[in-house]
Amino acid sequence: METKLTQYSALAQKDKGPAFISLIPEILAQTDPAIISKDVHTLVDTAINHDNVGLVVGRQVLSELVKALGEGTIKDHDLKKRVVEDTLATVQPRTVSYEEQVNGLKFQLADLLEIEEEWSEAARVLMSTSLESGQRSVSDADKLRVYIRIVRLLLEDEESVQSETYYNRAALLIHSASDRETTLQFKLCQARISDYSRKFLEAASRYHELSYVGEIDEEERRHMLTAAVTCAVLAPAGPNRSRVLASLYRDERSADLPTYNILSKMFLDHILRPTEIKEFEKTLKPHQLAKIAISSNDRLASASNDGSYTDDNEPATSTRTGPSTVLDRAVMEHNLLASSKIYNNITFRGLGALLDLTPGAAENMARKMIEQGRLKGTIDQVDKLIWFESEREEDDAQGKAGGLGEVEEAEDTGAPFTKRWDAQIRLTAANVSDLSTTAGVIFTQCLEPTQAESIVQHLIEKGLVRLAAAA
Repeated sequence: METKLTQYSALAQKDKGPAFISLIPEILAQTDPAIISKDVHTLVDTAINHDNVGLVVGRQVLSELVKALGEGTIKDHDLKKRVVEDTLATVQPRTVSYEEQVNGLKFQLADLLEIEEEWSEAARVLMSTSLESGQRSVSDADKLRVYIRIVRLLLEDEESVQSETYYNRAALLIHSASDRETTLQFKLCQARISDYSRKFLEAASRYHELSYVGEIDEEERRHMLTAAVTCAVLAPAGPNRSRVLASLYRDERSADLPTYNILSKMFLDHILRPTEIKEFEKTLKPHQLAKIAISSNDRLASASNDGSYTDDNEPATSTRTGPSTVLDRAVMEHNLLASSKIYNNITFRGLGALLDLTPGAAENMARKMIEQGRLKGTIDQVDKLIWFESEREEDDAQGKAGGLGEVEEAEDTGAPFTKRWDAQIRLTAANVSDLSTTAGVIFTQCLEPTQAESIVQHLIEKGLVRLAAAA
């Protein structure tokens, strides 16, 4: 190989390019991986680093090698990876002169690393590509695809902080997207970034929207619907979450999900039990189980409030001063909101027993939710009571915010028997009201005045009707 390269280097400048390029198929057709790797290195080193070859010939040779590797001439994965990495290392000192070819090699290396599930390494290779250069023009659509791919790879290894940087770059170029696939990938990145950033309400809405897209595989859409339910459960309790829960609860596909039980209980404002929480916890990803720190102000407020309970006869129910994970906080806030639907008032100690918190910490959580408008009520610190404000049915979060409203007859959506019983009572009462109205019309139209007066007088005597005396 060295002899041939020496001969070709002595040719005229116009003949060097075809001569060097003719060696590429010959080298790649060999069977010994070690010889292929060695000969490719020798060829690239001669074409790139020898001054008598020239920049134009070097670009031609490197471009042809990139093309051959991209067409899958080398079938062996490890050999191809070794050749690509060695070629990049050889060209490294003169990267500025071979930007386009180096980018092509880096894209191939990223593909190989992605096959090996080396997500972060593949992302870093793509980050090192030159997309902003005066020597070559890269379209906004191509940049967008690279940025979205980097975000996707980083999120696979849960590197959400760095992925958000490239997501923001992609957001500036999304207007240039001309194909549906790129747009859908960007929307999925949006949902996942919101999920990792603990913006669970936003993530749930975006996952749910994507679960309706027909171009996405059915299994993937089911996965997105499950992710939407998970994020909705983890979101802060309040009217906004009730809207999302109502939308997911009405989705007929949700009934087949393993998380449907906790979805229905949250939507119907049922108190969640520890066993149900443990089952749901098994379905969460590591970032959704992240520990949360209790602020110094909350810790101080809980400690100072708990000092007022030392005289009570009952022992303290818990020593916890706050939720430890995102799931803990979501469940505690939900149970607090659910208790407001059950009780008119509750003691700090009783609420602490319900939430597995110290009485002061339970009071602190209720205070914060009231301040944020997510819970309606007042706190009586003298009597150590939390009073919940009763809401009219039309103002209920599930009715008004959830968009259900009042209905005369509703389809069976799997609601509990108590809901169906209440609906039947309302329907019966409405029928009785209509019947009494009809009877009154018949009474006034079918009887003579003297007969009607006699009947009314009889009812008064029996005490069944009370009438004010006429003037």
